[in-house]
Amino acid sequence: MSATTRETVITADPALPTIEILREFDAPVDRVYRAWTERELAEKWIGPHSIDTSIEHWDLRRGGSWRYTCGRGDDQHRFFGSFHDVVPNERITQTFTYEPFPEGVSLEIASFEGLDGGRTRVRALSVLPSLEARDAMVSSGMDTGVREGYEKMDALLASL
Repeated sequence: MSATTRETVITADPALPTIEILREFDAPVDRVYRAWTERELAEKWIGPHSIDTSIEHWDLRRGGSWRYTCGRGDDQHRFFGSFHDVVPNERITQTFTYEPFPEGVSLEIASFEGLDGGRTRVRALSVLPSLEARDAMVSSGMDTGVREGYEKMDALLASL
C-alpha cells in the first residue's frame, strides 16, 4: 500500500495564544489513534525526517506522563509532559514542555474524527501561556517538524 500525503493546515489565531493543526489521514480512526499512542509507533513518526526520536518514558493514561528526545548527533532537544485525559479513538489532552523553557508549558488537545472512506481527521489545539510564547513556538520551525512528522505517519499507516 502506498502513502498519500495530505495538506497540514497550521493556524495561529492573531488574537489568541493558540495554534491549531488540522490534518487528514487515509486510515481509520483506530489505526491513526494506535500510531499516535503506541510508544514504538509514535517514536517512528514524531519529528522531521532529519532527526531521530527516542521516547524515554511513555505512560499513556489519565495522570500518566511522557518524555522524549529528538535530534541528530550532539544536537539533542528534550520534551516532556503529562497526560490529563485519554479517551481511546476520540481525544488526548496533555501538556507539552520544551525542557529549556519549563515556564512555557502548553495544553494540547488532539481530537480524532472518523470520515467517509475510512479516513481520519486529527485536530490538534495547543494553548500557550501568552502570545509571545505562541509566536516563539511558531518561529521555532515547529511547522516543519509537524508536517514532516505527519508525512512519516502517512508511510507508517500505509504499512500497518
